[in-house]
Amino acid sequence: MASNKTKNWQKVKLGDVCHQITDGVHNTVKDCVCGEYYLLSCKNIKNGQIVIGKDERRIDETTLQNLRKRTKTSRGDVLLSSVGTIGETAVIKDDFPNYEFQRSVAIFKPNKDYIISEFLFYSLNNNKKLLQHSAEGAVQQCLFINPLKEFVILLPPLTIQKKIAGVLSALDDKIELNNKINQNLEQQAQALFKSWFIDFEPFGGTMPTDWKIGIVDEIIELYDSKRIPLSSNQREKMAKLYPYYGATSLMDYVDEYIFDGKYLLLGEDGTVIDDQGFPILQYVWGKFWVNNHAHIMRGKNGFDVESLYLFFKQKNVKNIVTGAVQPKINQANLKALSVTIPSGNIMNRFNKTIQPLFDLIRNKHEENTRLVQLRDTLLPKLMNGEIDVSQVDISKEIADNAINL
Repeated sequence: MASNKTKNWQKVKLGDVCHQITDGVHNTVKDCVCGEYYLLSCKNIKNGQIVIGKDERRIDETTLQNLRKRTKTSRGDVLLSSVGTIGETAVIKDDFPNYEFQRSVAIFKPNKDYIISEFLFYSLNNNKKLLQHSAEGAVQQCLFINPLKEFVILLPPLTIQKKIAGVLSALDDKIELNNKINQNLEQQAQALFKSWFIDFEPFGGTMPTDWKIGIVDEIIELYDSKRIPLSSNQREKMAKLYPYYGATSLMDYVDEYIFDGKYLLLGEDGTVIDDQGFPILQYVWGKFWVNNHAHIMRGKNGFDVESLYLFFKQKNVKNIVTGAVQPKINQANLKALSVTIPSGNIMNRFNKTIQPLFDLIRNKHEENTRLVQLRDTLLPKLMNGEIDVSQVDISKEIADNAINL
């Protein structure tokens, strides 16, 4: 029997509350290097956003319009990655999108008489594990369109949908704002590093005579010998207390830690460089664990973790990557990279200059961690009616997070 909170809620099939559920392009599409439009895939849907990189497939306007005859992608469509990585979601917010999608993306066109786009987005997020479980395929997991049409969700009245979406969107908007602030802070720090140590602008455009050209071995302390990999089976049995990092990202949480403090992680094998040849870096702090796929380092000879991070952010390392099948940056090649080593007093001045920027970056990141935890706690409870949305004061929650920094 339904509770008073959910007595007007209904179980509905997605196909019954959407005008259309389809997927992206199936046929071969001719690329156009100079095209102003993009053909995207499931890899472009990340953390609730549509991310367009520098090296995406480009198409011309004629091709875009021909593709739109089938899907007519438009503002308010909800996207779901349906091949390979299952369950990444986003909402199209552009009035005139300059992209279309390949078949690895399912496209939902909500019927606004029954369901709003933002509620569908959060409902799909709430059902991510069920959707992943519904995927088929031994080699590559895939969600097919007909089963998606039959997928059942719990649907409240439109007024409740809007309130629930409003609460969760407020959290996501604050998280996105913090991410943009951090991007801006990092850009400022990188611009300062370039000005001081690449263009030598504070020194008349030439490198001071008491600086030298050395190698990376002179500015890093490596802690690779302390790394301990943990299998997924081992991690499953652990309490989720401390971050567990891999070569490129946070992979899990575990109940013990190896390191405590600020460190720089640089991918050792697997995905070790980006499309432009710059290393994959993680600026980390606090108590954490690292597997054996990332180099772990701190700075020396005037460099601290932050200035080391900025150096590697602007150091192309493509020429030291080895391995055709499994790319790798080994210790010897890493240590042999060339680096400009300024005088100690200049490094000290620079480190003090950038420290406030990185203090803010860490604060915003930690605020986002708390906001994500709050959102992920609220999501299932709001979506099943366990929490009365009218009792949630999200503005107070966000303010409290800011005060706690």
